[in-house]
Amino acid sequence: MKDSKIIDVARIANVSPATVSRVLNDSPLVTKETQNKVLKAIQELNYTPNAMGKQLRSRKTMTLGVVVLDIGISYHAEIIKGIEQKANAMNYKILICNSQNEKMKELEYLSLLQNRTVDGIILVSPMLSDGEIASFAGEGYAIGVIGRRLGHLNIPCSTTDNWKIGHDVVTHLVANGHRRIAYLNGYEDALDSIDRLQGFKEGLAEAGLPFLPTLVDKGDFSEDGGYAAFRRLWEESSDFTAVFAANDEMALGVYKACSEYGIAIPDRMAVVGVDNIRITNYVSPKISSVEQPLYELGGLLADKVIDQINGDLQPGQKDFVINSRLIVKGSSQKGADSI
Repeated sequence: MKDSKIIDVARIANVSPATVSRVLNDSPLVTKETQNKVLKAIQELNYTPNAMGKQLRSRKTMTLGVVVLDIGISYHAEIIKGIEQKANAMNYKILICNSQNEKMKELEYLSLLQNRTVDGIILVSPMLSDGEIASFAGEGYAIGVIGRRLGHLNIPCSTTDNWKIGHDVVTHLVANGHRRIAYLNGYEDALDSIDRLQGFKEGLAEAGLPFLPTLVDKGDFSEDGGYAAFRRLWEESSDFTAVFAANDEMALGVYKACSEYGIAIPDRMAVVGVDNIRITNYVSPKISSVEQPLYELGGLLADKVIDQINGDLQPGQKDFVINSRLIVKGSSQKGADSI
């Protein structure tokens, strides 16, 4: 039988891992009832806290944990590069943790902070709620978030304006004569997906165009997902002339589907993605895309989290927004492929 972990205790006691940590450290913030539940779960699982980890709590490992939803997505790769470069420059190593889109795995990786495997953790577009993340920060752990603004005084965050991304893409497509525009969303509960969709809706409204739920589908930020989502939309109704894919991976899936259907890009179908990854310049026509400063987002957060570890982070709200820009190429505007 494998050794029990703090995440197992939390699951049995129906509390957060941070609450289990409070009980183990005799925190006065825990009620007697909650303490008894946790202690009972500890007994059931025969859980033994990492004594060495407790002894080494005041020492530094010089390691940052980086938790991503899917290591295979190019968006995460560029962010990780930025984090690693900044971390290495400050004599830190990074430990990459792939949560595979599972919230419980994110919680388990946060336990790395509690047993001092890492000094701090950067969460990239996490599935965890603001409250769950804040509960760990409240214990004094160094945590940073990329892709979401928490408005928390002790959690540095770096992001782009995802509402603006959605709005800018719609404005561009409308200016090029498109009136029926499909939208391929990412993970439905991801904040960047929600904000881009909202910007998309408001951009349509400003142009006097209705938002049509029948022209929205979910592609889960993957090439296969984008391919399948476009096929579903096209089989249902082929009267749209443009597609806004919430990332470039899904836009590549749209290219594959259009090729199979014999749909010419951009003559019959305009396509715009997000992230401006390298491969968008190696397909024909090149894919118009919103360039996010992913490397900078990663480097900035690594710098802030290491400052936090060292007690050097300045007081005040910790939300940092870096601008993005739409790069127009041949997939959405004729004659633009020289860009």
